[in-house]
Amino acid sequence: MPKKIVIIGAGPTGLGAAYRLQELGYRNWIIYEKNPYVGGLSASFKDDLGFIWDQGGHVIHSHYKYFDRLMDKLLGNDYLEHLRQAWIRIYQRWIPYPFQNNIRHLPEDEMFECLMGLIKAQEGKKKSRNFKEWILNSFGQGIARHFLLPYNFKTWAHPLESMDMNWIAERVSVIDLKRILDNILSQKDDVEWGPNNQFRFPRRGGTGDLFNRFTKFIKGRLFLNRELIEVKTDEKSLRFRDGEQSHYDVLINTAPLDQLIKMLKTKNAVVAASHKLKHNSVLVAGLGFKKPSPSSKCWIYFPEERAPFYRATYFSNYSPRNVPGKGHYSLMCETAYSKHKRPDRKNILSRTIRGLIDTGIIPDQERSAIISRYLIDIDYAYPIPTLGRDKALAVIQSYLEKQNIYSRGRFGAWKYEIGNMDHCVMQGVELIDRLLLGQKEKTFR
Repeated sequence: MPKKIVIIGAGPTGLGAAYRLQELGYRNWIIYEKNPYVGGLSASFKDDLGFIWDQGGHVIHSHYKYFDRLMDKLLGNDYLEHLRQAWIRIYQRWIPYPFQNNIRHLPEDEMFECLMGLIKAQEGKKKSRNFKEWILNSFGQGIARHFLLPYNFKTWAHPLESMDMNWIAERVSVIDLKRILDNILSQKDDVEWGPNNQFRFPRRGGTGDLFNRFTKFIKGRLFLNRELIEVKTDEKSLRFRDGEQSHYDVLINTAPLDQLIKMLKTKNAVVAASHKLKHNSVLVAGLGFKKPSPSSKCWIYFPEERAPFYRATYFSNYSPRNVPGKGHYSLMCETAYSKHKRPDRKNILSRTIRGLIDTGIIPDQERSAIISRYLIDIDYAYPIPTLGRDKALAVIQSYLEKQNIYSRGRFGAWKYEIGNMDHCVMQGVELIDRLLLGQKEKTFR
């Protein structure tokens, strides 16, 4: 009899694995999800007034032909395409993203400071021991002080000196000094960098609509409202909060890795390694306005303290069906927190509105146009690429695979750099190809 494969979590990775199992004609598998819905962090929610809200500013872009074909199959023509319009709001000015390529828009003194710091950094090329040093050594004091250091602390909510820099790759635009000088002298905006400069978005239902469309392929094998609380590796048994028990031959975990370790009776070294895994949390404040959108922008970054949030998304610009109808628009604002950066949950909606006014995004009188206030508190938002992460993961993943447990996904693998939606779906697909076809995983490393 074929081995029983059990998948924990119906987010992008679990759904990717489940889809691939049915695509290959494998029959002995099942998927459990603790929530009453699928999609994980990519699920969407509709409020009482008809506004759709995502859990942060998700966009669909791809590094994989398989993922592209899968999106075509799932969405058909039911999506919209956008050219990214991303900006930084600083000094009551608009700076096109990425900041370092467009410093010509800064006030003259700040632009000169950034340029001189950049030239000095490029001449020195010091070795970096952590993310903070990498920023300073790569971009210089000016760009670091005005944008990269404050913005990254707001985003990660962890000391940057505790973070590694080997995750960066395509996540941060590195320096091309000649290009930046040409942008300044030619008075030219430089906005095309990055993998998400073009993206797709579902026409209706938010990002979650994409993952809801997986369910027709896994009917009869998907069980919702099943929260795993115990794994016994010696018996290969699972126990859920509702009392149900199950068994597995192969277990695919997509839940947070540190939570999985708590469910296992395992070695002290593995438990100790799991304590080195750090994450942040994010409060997503959704504001629905009864007035037409004042901007065509996609999203905005905020490095300054006058705004509690690090990013705001004009979510209604992704699809007009994200709002109740014409004459409405919506903003989603994300505020990260951790033990290093305490949240203010009670006042976050009012502080968000105040931040939008103070940064010039909305006028004070527009408060009266806000008809919807929606708050999502994401406990596990971003896995932090800390200095000790990779050594800890090596210990944990090695132990798990010896028990026929494979942990993948944004928090299953605990790697931010392969945590986009396409990465996560493909982690599930490629793991199945490894288990059933003997192929090498390319995304998970």
